[in-house]
Amino acid sequence: MLAALAVAPLLAGCFASGGASGSPGDEPGGGARLRVALAFPPAERLSPYGADGTILTRLGVTESLTSLDGNGAAAPALASSWRQEGARSWLFTLREATFHDGSDVTAQAVAASLAQAARAEPAPAAVSGLTLTARAVDRHRVRITTGRPDPILPLRLSSPGLAVLSAKAYAHRGAVDPAGSGTGPFVLKKVSGASSATLDRYDGYWGGHARATGIDVRFIPDGTARTNALRSGDIDIAEAVPVAQAATLDERTRRETATTRTTSLLLNSRSGVFQDAGLRAAARAAVDTSGLARGVYEGHADRGAGIYGPAVSWAAGKRVVPVGRAAAKRPGGAAVTLATYDNRPELPEAVQVLKQQLEQAGFAVKLVVREYSRLEGDALAGKFDAFVLARNSLVDTGDPVAVLASDYTCDGGYNLARLCDKGVDRAVAAAERTAGTAQRQDAAMRAEAAILGTDTVVPLVHQRVITGVGAAVEGVLLDPYERTLVGTGTRC
Repeated sequence: MLAALAVAPLLAGCFASGGASGSPGDEPGGGARLRVALAFPPAERLSPYGADGTILTRLGVTESLTSLDGNGAAAPALASSWRQEGARSWLFTLREATFHDGSDVTAQAVAASLAQAARAEPAPAAVSGLTLTARAVDRHRVRITTGRPDPILPLRLSSPGLAVLSAKAYAHRGAVDPAGSGTGPFVLKKVSGASSATLDRYDGYWGGHARATGIDVRFIPDGTARTNALRSGDIDIAEAVPVAQAATLDERTRRETATTRTTSLLLNSRSGVFQDAGLRAAARAAVDTSGLARGVYEGHADRGAGIYGPAVSWAAGKRVVPVGRAAAKRPGGAAVTLATYDNRPELPEAVQVLKQQLEQAGFAVKLVVREYSRLEGDALAGKFDAFVLARNSLVDTGDPVAVLASDYTCDGGYNLARLCDKGVDRAVAAAERTAGTAQRQDAAMRAEAAILGTDTVVPLVHQRVITGVGAAVEGVLLDPYERTLVGTGTRC
């Protein structure tokens, strides 16, 4: 059966979808709408402040003041330039641009949008623990200040969670609606719950007309179903193709990208069994990471070395040995609930393997596997003893320290490990204060060692992402930060 699938022809696709509001394009080869299958349905009604923020940037709906270039440095986006005025103050000059509702991108609009993000609960990971204030200087310049010196503010402002939206997005108290309020090459027109979304080309985009007239999005959590839809020609682009399905695609339609994504086992250190550091050490010792990389990921991943993997090229040469680890205790049948989500199809298989390994070590393990949108709230509330998470370590800001602050400090907004350790907080705070690229990297690695020393996180594998791209599709945007997918040059 597998051999038959592997040689099955991939239909070209790229047909205009019925019911779409786009019209034939005026660019050479224009007129076709792209059909895209995403793995993660909206978890927070497409609010940019959480995990949904990258859905919006991957589809070309929202933009931030800055972006990340190929080297992970801050590059112009809605801000054409910037300069540092002091330790806590930066001045950003805006380019001429408009929102999808036709209003102008002004300094006042930018300041209001950033103020909304700063007040969000929980705060976007990029500004978690940072007091940020933005004020318009004139129509095209905005001054942004921080409560403490922040040497990487331009990087921080590239975060999808700090997307600049028009006032229309905040019209309803307690909810952020990006439909018709972004600035990217595509405007979000309609969202049908967790099943689909419709986007049209925004002809007023500052960066020029997109080559596609629109995007029809289907949210398909099942990885096999996404791959089958691509192979049958029902969609043009499928994100996160399962490694088990990779061989069923023609090599010309398969793109493998090294990413800064690490899959880790997070142990709840605030309540339950893993409050005990000795039992956390026992769980770490029970895990065979090389077996996971070879078996579950079929060689499309590297064994876990730390929070940062091989795609973070400088990390291996700067890694520090974890210190302060407790001695492992005998689990003695301690009962734990291990959870993960099925949007990334390797994760349910990974937790099955982990269950066996932990039970061999003496734990009694119960598994919980659900779609991510139905799991995130319980995970943040600490309702599980252990959680397997695939996390892009540089997605929030491109800065190696930011993920440590959001995921592993007492006040972190995405602290699924529920870690609150004074030594870790001191190490992360020291890294946050450090300027200079090399020095900041060194400080980040010292903080990583402090975190790993608590045994609240066990890095399992560093994953490569496989994207399915139809034979007729050109210009798909793939990057290690997983922030982009469709842009102005993406077309059929």
